[in-house]
Amino acid sequence: MTSPRPPRQPRPGGAARRSVPGPARGAARPPARPGAQALRLGSPRPRLRMIGLGLSLVLIAFTVRLLQVQAVDASAYAARANVNRYIPVTLAAERGTITDRTGVDLATTVDAYDITAAPDLLTPERIKAEGAAHQAAALLAPVLDERPAVLEQKLTANPRSKYVVLARQQTPQVWNKIKELKKAAAKKAAKKQGPDLLAGINREPHSKRVYPNGDLAAGVLGFVNAEGRGGGGIEAQLDKALAGRDGKLVYAQSGGRQVPTGDVKEQPAVPGSDVELTIDRDIQWAAQNAISRQVEESQADRGYVVVQDTRTGEVLAMANAPGYDANDLAHADGNALGNAALQDAYEPGSVSKVMTMAAVLEEGAATPLTRVEVPNRLPRADRSFADDVDHPTWHLTLNGVLAKSSNIGTILAAEQLGRTRPQGNEVLHSYLRKFGIGSPTGLGFPGETPGILANPGKWSESQQYTIPFGQGLSLNAVQAASVYSTIAGGGQRIQPSLVRGTKGPDGRFTPAPAPQHTRVVSEKTARELATMLESVVDDREGTGTKAQIPGYRVAGKTGTSNRVDPSTGRYHGYTASFAGFAPADQPRITVYCAIQNPTKGSYFGGQICGPVFKQVMEFSLKTLQVPPSGTQPPRLPVSYDGQ
Repeated sequence: MTSPRPPRQPRPGGAARRSVPGPARGAARPPARPGAQALRLGSPRPRLRMIGLGLSLVLIAFTVRLLQVQAVDASAYAARANVNRYIPVTLAAERGTITDRTGVDLATTVDAYDITAAPDLLTPERIKAEGAAHQAAALLAPVLDERPAVLEQKLTANPRSKYVVLARQQTPQVWNKIKELKKAAAKKAAKKQGPDLLAGINREPHSKRVYPNGDLAAGVLGFVNAEGRGGGGIEAQLDKALAGRDGKLVYAQSGGRQVPTGDVKEQPAVPGSDVELTIDRDIQWAAQNAISRQVEESQADRGYVVVQDTRTGEVLAMANAPGYDANDLAHADGNALGNAALQDAYEPGSVSKVMTMAAVLEEGAATPLTRVEVPNRLPRADRSFADDVDHPTWHLTLNGVLAKSSNIGTILAAEQLGRTRPQGNEVLHSYLRKFGIGSPTGLGFPGETPGILANPGKWSESQQYTIPFGQGLSLNAVQAASVYSTIAGGGQRIQPSLVRGTKGPDGRFTPAPAPQHTRVVSEKTARELATMLESVVDDREGTGTKAQIPGYRVAGKTGTSNRVDPSTGRYHGYTASFAGFAPADQPRITVYCAIQNPTKGSYFGGQICGPVFKQVMEFSLKTLQVPPSGTQPPRLPVSYDGQ
């Protein structure tokens, strides 16, 4: 047995060291291998410094980036976040109402909705795997009255989009049907029977333009296009005033739905102004009804009637046939769109003779009783001129020339202008210009034609003889009516007007600017012309006897002119017309009627436009409560004894 080791004595001045196994102190070390060196471990401090420096740089980079995000680029990142979180919505301004002169609505606005969608809720995966867009389109198509393929294309054109318009100006009833579909789709999704296909379908309060009277005055009113802007007529001419100014709404959304507690910023819309026209709805109806029926009976291309207040120049009616219903543009005839009464330029024929007679009387070249010998044929320039009917030599007064509407007699009268003043063509041209021929009416209507009136230096050999009786120049229907209103107004032309004024959102009414007044002929000349025009209607030899109205003195003139076919540029068919005013002794109303290319029955203006004039004039006189004439018309002689 070995004896136990004695305990180790503690080292002086400290605790005993812990023993470490190893070779006994003093024992011989093993010999080193040949060529081997002793291993010396490096100091860890440099490595630790490098690691610490690296970590510090990373920490600094994160700190700098954090400061950049939170302080420098905070607004930019917030804006990016808001793009996804906040939805801007345009608040459409309510379009102003268009009324007639008595305040009756002719065009107004009702509540409607634009149906919108958020295609990003129908993710690409769903579109591919489940056909979500296809299914959503199939659900909505019957309600929106649209083909499913069209709706699907809108939903898939930009899958990342958060906003697309599926249908505009839908009624509240349509939106109620869509809400029912949305509820059903949400229930199916809650039962995990499929995705919520209609979660992103929403609506924006909008408005819809309606025309309560259907096609009444459609040519005047025009229409509003799909973008909510005026597409023609007054709607286009005064679009800026009617449209107002749109507002803006920004709201927070989540999952395609508005967050009730989210921020909402709203800039209210400013409603458009109301526009009051000079049109009288009842007179407009009478004019439109009369011209539509006559165009249909005559199987004509089209026709127009203009009714004007002779005292103010205000247009009381402007009717076109055929017309269109702006409530149903999809089924409207493209050829009927627009306002032909202002946009058609045509040769007026004999209704233009009153301007030649005005020049002759005003220049003192003749009087209503001046004798004019009218042969059956009149050779001038390169042709021989004739009247509408063959006749022996007529012995007519100047009054009779107008009453019987003699082309030859009118040429002979116009030739007298060259004897009283040199350059008779220039004299006649100056009067035509003062009557408004070749110039805009002043209405400022979209697409209006000023007509055609060449400078006298450019008149051909034949034009200097045809222009006096209404061929070789052109005008529109409002210009023609204005000529007769000028005679009725004592020789002073009052610029036609169609708008009485506007009423702004503040309720203040602003009247339209006062129309221009232009002296064309003297009051004496105007009275003489009015008397001569009465012979056209009252005398048994006149061409306008069908325009007679019991109890009222009527002044008027028939017109039957060769018509230029727009498709060929050559003469084909006729323009029939009648213009006049009543009561002739105290003029109040002018009515002008024209029918283009009648193909059934008569084509003479007195025969087919005379009755239209009578019907519209009678209705207008009663509507405005104009008293009957208190005197009998003077009877100027039409002819004289040629012996």
